[in-house]
Amino acid sequence: MTTARADSPPNGIDYPHQQPTGRFSNGLNFPDLIGTYICRCGSPLPFLNPDLKGKKLLAGANFASAGIGVLNDTGFQFVTVLKMYEQLGMFLEYKHRLAALMGPAKAQEVVSNAVILITCGGNDFVNNYFLTPVAPRREQYTLPDFCGYVMSEYKKHLLALYGLGARRIVVTGTGPLGCIPAELAFYGSMNGECADEPQEAAKMFNPKLFDLVDELNRDIGEDVFISANAFSLKMDMIEKPEQYGFKTSKVACCGQGMYNGLGMCTEMSNLCSNRDEYVFWDPYHPTEKALRIMVKKLMDASTDHIRPMNLSTMMAVDAVAGADRAIN
Repeated sequence: MTTARADSPPNGIDYPHQQPTGRFSNGLNFPDLIGTYICRCGSPLPFLNPDLKGKKLLAGANFASAGIGVLNDTGFQFVTVLKMYEQLGMFLEYKHRLAALMGPAKAQEVVSNAVILITCGGNDFVNNYFLTPVAPRREQYTLPDFCGYVMSEYKKHLLALYGLGARRIVVTGTGPLGCIPAELAFYGSMNGECADEPQEAAKMFNPKLFDLVDELNRDIGEDVFISANAFSLKMDMIEKPEQYGFKTSKVACCGQGMYNGLGMCTEMSNLCSNRDEYVFWDPYHPTEKALRIMVKKLMDASTDHIRPMNLSTMMAVDAVAGADRAIN
């Protein structure tokens, strides 16, 4: 049982039927919105949902676990989380279920043609390295060395996904960690200025991740991995909220304390009346509106924001490849 939960109100207040779904969002989240553009197939069921069987397997699955990081010790304070190696194990089990449904060859084809979205790394800083002023990892590593260590472990996870047959993997970096309401509150920001330490970590981590993705694609010999620059996309909204129709990028819609940045979003929290005026839903996560803006940009963005291609180009390339396979 994990304490990192979003299955109670007001989470999901703008989701269809206004019910909490486990998403840390007022409505749809990043994978939901990516899915609406790429396949128009709706939100994939969680892998642990008992309804994920039969033809529903063909719509994909969600393996995410709140609070986890690249490292196994990230998220320990949430009691029970599904670590990355456990999620990879579930991905393998998903392939087995597909194979039982349609045969190994067809199952591999489904996995190869699927778009895998992985967002990881931010928690390794917020909920590990910077969790307390004297955190074990902070005593063990300087920040540059810790970034390098996280990256070496991340590489193993990405190669494991490739080894399991994934051939189209979208990797998003961390957002501007020092600017989220949780960090503004934790560091006691007086005027809404971003916290230096986590912000520096994000600036250090993201270029390393993009370089890793480029390296993996070179080694493999094809563009399997796509890296999305969540930092630049979110930072633009944080610095210029009015240009996107937001009232604030500092205060969370749901929370308590300074900037509504303390604790979790619960029924007892302060709650804004208009979620579309806020960049952040809770102390850590953007609102659905902010995510919609990000996803729309990723569809057509330049290589400054997503490389080696944007999502529209990816869809076009994959459509041509699919047509060629059908002919042959």
